[in-house]
Amino acid sequence: MGKVIAALSMSLDGFVADENDDVAELFGWYQNGDVEVPSADPRLVFHVTEASAGFLKPALAGAGALICGRRLFDRTEGWGGRHPAGCPVFVVSHSVPAGWPRAGSETSFHPDAIDALEAAQKVAGDRTVSVSTPTLTHQYLDAGLLDELVVSLVPVLLGTGTSLFGTQEVAPIRLSDPEVIEGRGVTHLTFRVLR
Repeated sequence: MGKVIAALSMSLDGFVADENDDVAELFGWYQNGDVEVPSADPRLVFHVTEASAGFLKPALAGAGALICGRRLFDRTEGWGGRHPAGCPVFVVSHSVPAGWPRAGSETSFHPDAIDALEAAQKVAGDRTVSVSTPTLTHQYLDAGLLDELVVSLVPVLLGTGTSLFGTQEVAPIRLSDPEVIEGRGVTHLTFRVLR
């Protein structure tokens, strides 16, 4: 079975979105370099530094499934039915939005976070299951189900917004020393969750 990895871009003061749910300040590194990294969506090509490409290319290639919450799904309009990683998307939600599920889209809806993870792991096989929201990250950390925490740390202070590291029910959670990749306008930090 593949790893379960929470991977988010975060400000230096710990936010993954500003107070208006905007991520523009945190996602600038996806377009601040000369190396083209295509996504599964032909409309979206990333232009990153060589260092960030060394981080991003394997992450996209290794993605077997993505888990998100309804808020992110709605905010991105379901990525138009195809996530940039090209993998199936598992949305944790108590309701299914109008117009979904869609033919040709590998998006499914699950009322329970643990059930969504189990379904994602079955589909992903040996590939990575990526978790893309703080709430689900906390739930999987508390349940001992998260293998790695990947933070793309952006040198900006947002002051307020959606915090990645709120209060954990299970603490302390110990992490390995980070693997570090220094990009431009971002430092990619990968921590293994120690058990």
